[in-house]
Amino acid sequence: MLDTLPYLLKSGFPQIKRNKLTTLQVNVGYLCNQQCLHCHVNAGPNRKEAMTMATAESIINFIDGAKIETLDLTGGAPELHEVFRYLVIEGAKRNVHIIDRCNLTVLFEEGQSDLAEFLAEHKVEVVASLPCYFQENVDQQRGKGVFDLSIAGLQKLNELGYAKEGTGLELNLVYNPQGAQLPPGQEALELDYKKKLKEDFKIEFNQLFVITNLPIQRFGSMLLSKGIFDDYMSLLKGSFSAENLKGVMCKSLISVGYDGQIFDCDFNQMLDMKTKTAKRDGLNINDLELNELDSNPIIVAEHCYGCTSGQGSSCGGALS
Repeated sequence: MLDTLPYLLKSGFPQIKRNKLTTLQVNVGYLCNQQCLHCHVNAGPNRKEAMTMATAESIINFIDGAKIETLDLTGGAPELHEVFRYLVIEGAKRNVHIIDRCNLTVLFEEGQSDLAEFLAEHKVEVVASLPCYFQENVDQQRGKGVFDLSIAGLQKLNELGYAKEGTGLELNLVYNPQGAQLPPGQEALELDYKKKLKEDFKIEFNQLFVITNLPIQRFGSMLLSKGIFDDYMSLLKGSFSAENLKGVMCKSLISVGYDGQIFDCDFNQMLDMKTKTAKRDGLNINDLELNELDSNPIIVAEHCYGCTSGQGSSCGGALS
């Protein structure tokens, strides 16, 4: 796989500093039952990296001290990892809002027959990947049969009360472009998704999150191999909006790797661009001091234009 990091480090991206820390986004490991083209984690069935229970316990200890509001669990397919249910159970005990970045097909994996019920029981917000409402496009991007399983997964979540008024069970979908272009407007696309999924499959969901593909890992390698990396970077930089700097997720979030290492965002984690402070280079959740990151400069590079181009992009969708 071609490495995009050397093309990203020399950058004129504006310097930004973090605000109050409210969210831990935790990557519990890279094992996944899918292997998607746009995946910035390069996750797949053969990845072995996985969080230990000791690191998971350190995360819960940090949550207790820092009064974290949101625990955002990702992977790989986070549900396939041993620590996933421990983190959900312990987070729920503390009334922390928990997000599961779910690929939907994992609901039908061996050993996961009770997963949907587990998520509903603990009031976990499900953020589910569905890059299109047409079977051909989804299967092309994510693998044959993924669309049908994804639809079945959404229907199962709806049956349990997800996206139903009064249940408190939130179900959001994620759209990623299939190629080297910015995503379309989030509001209009959400209306299309809701209409199509309701009419064809009787599926309901709360919101659609539109996320720009960043030029790193598997997607970045594809750009380089096709000779369009520079064109894509020109698109991102030419669409930069300074207004989006106000809402970028890295201002209130830290990303925790499967080994406990701390990064300013999940994308920096995949580039191994570790968070630094005035006191030291490289931090770990095991020894992170509660106020150590206050007003700390965020590590930026060229890929940051992906979060600030056009309508903006974050793990919670468009910024503007």
